[in-house]
Amino acid sequence: MFSFLDQAPWLLPFIIFFGRIIDVSLGTLRIIFVSKGEKYKAPIIGFFEVLIWIVVISEIFSRANDFVAYLSYAGGYATGNFVGILIEQKIAFGITLCRAYTRKSGQELMAILSSNGYGATMIRASGAMGEIDVIETVVERKNMKKVEKIFMEYDSDIFFVAEDVRAKRKGIFPKTESIFSRWRMGK
Repeated sequence: MFSFLDQAPWLLPFIIFFGRIIDVSLGTLRIIFVSKGEKYKAPIIGFFEVLIWIVVISEIFSRANDFVAYLSYAGGYATGNFVGILIEQKIAFGITLCRAYTRKSGQELMAILSSNGYGATMIRASGAMGEIDVIETVVERKNMKKVEKIFMEYDSDIFFVAEDVRAKRKGIFPKTESIFSRWRMGK
């Protein structure tokens, strides 16, 4: 498949390294999609992940007989994990349940969240330090930084946790702009 490597064998470690980065990054994304129940995305990504892996591993078995190729394989694997995590953080796929605990008025925080398009639910509770309000909101993961900022601006002593949610149904969520709305005529 890579007959040009007969004339330029020094390229093999680079092909191995970058092939592993791509295949391991795809593997990271595939695992995320499997955990989120994305039954159509995960197999497609898995197909390309294994295709790249089999090409790289066949080149290693047929041509690689030096330590540099082996280091390229290991280095590509490690770098692929890092790149996969960076990609996952950028796309921020999924839904998050944010639960905030505050001694301030939960009603005010709910109003702020509502004015930003986020639905919220408040529960009165007793904590170790007395009465508190617990505010829960479900947000797209890509909006998590905005919600964290709202929490911290409202109460610098706020305690909050975020959990992954596998599915949601109904509720109040900010409207997201469709990619097609930019080209829609008349608006």
